Formats: sequence, structure tokens, C-alpha cells
Amino acid sequence: MIVVVDYGCGNLNAFINSFKRINKKAVVATKKEHLKEAKNIILPGVGSFDHVMKSFNKSGLREEVEKKVFNDNARVLGVCAGMQIMSNSSEEGKEQGLGWIPGEVKKIKKDHLIYPTKLPHMGWNEVSYSNSSPLLKEINNRSRFYFVHSYYFECQNKSDILTKTDYGKSFVSAINNKNIFGVQFHPEKSHQNGQQLLKNFSEI
Repeated sequence: MIVVVDYGCGNLNAFINSFKRINKKAVVATKKEHLKEAKNIILPGVGSFDHVMKSFNKSGLREEVEKKVFNDNARVLGVCAGMQIMSNSSEEGKEQGLGWIPGEVKKIKKDHLIYPTKLPHMGWNEVSYSNSSPLLKEINNRSRFYFVHSYYFECQNKSDILTKTDYGKSFVSAINNKNIFGVQFHPEKSHQNGQQLLKNFSEI
């Protein structure tokens, strides 16, 4: 079962509709009981790091999600801030992250860019990868996805980097460690490429 976690920080309907378009049934989890049969979990995230982290902690769903991921080996996909809270910490706030994948979320700073560009990073951009992954099946290298963010995930371990994107500098745009996946872009807003990625995730 595909479950989209509702903790008040994501556009749930966009995910549900995206799965409908690829003939996959997904349900929304507002209670622990809704996660019992979960095999693939979507962890959306919109907002500042601290707001998203506090909301997830207060939702009463974190313990059950972690149980499914670490005890039952359910797959989880963090999206945008839902990916960022998988880190240890963020320059955007003071809250401790989930620590699922070692790393720190850092601000895209104009004085660190190789060439000048507008911030936040908003719009379509290419995603590059060098190693194959079931999440990227039938998605061409340098395919375009939709981004909206001012912070990026800096992985502690290079082996956790799945894709990179250039925007003034190169940054990590997708991560993966075993059954834990995260994407900085929004697959639910990325049309055909996004639907293919969600289809791939649902079939892992």
C-alpha cells in the first residue's frame, strides 16, 4: 500500500492525483493505524525546517513511520522539506533533524555561487546521475523536474548521493540509502518525469 503522510506540511491531493494518473492507489495517513499496511511511504514537506520538523514530531506519526521504515523495511520518499528533515540539522533552524541520512541542510548563498542567479531556486531544472537506481528507471539523465527551494542537502557520505543539479553551483537533488529516498524537487508537479519517478518508487 502507498501511504502519503499527513502532518500538515504538504499538498496531499497533488500526490493522490499523481498516483491516480498512473493507476496506483494511494491513501492519506492521519493516524498511526493508517500506516499499518504501508509498503511505500511518501513524506511531503512544505515550509521552513523547524516548522516541518515540529509538525512531524507533534503529529504522533513519527514513531510509526520510523517503525515501518527501520523495522518493517518499508520504502520512504521524502519530498522537498520532507527530504531535508531526513538530515541531522539545518542552517535554517535549530531543531534536530531525523538523522536518517547523515548530512546538513545548507542555504544557497549568493556569494558561494560560481555564476549569479535568482534565489530562491524556482522552476524547471535538469537532474543528473551517474549510477543507476530503481527510482530512476526509464528516466533519462538530465531530465527536468520542478524545484522550489532556498536550501539544499549536503550529504556526509558521497554514497548517499543519487542525483545532482546545477544552479549557480552543483547541489544534491536526490538521496538514497537502502530503503530511504529523498528528492529536493517536486515529482507531483513535474508532469511525465515526476509521474514516472512516483511509479518507480511505488514498484520498488
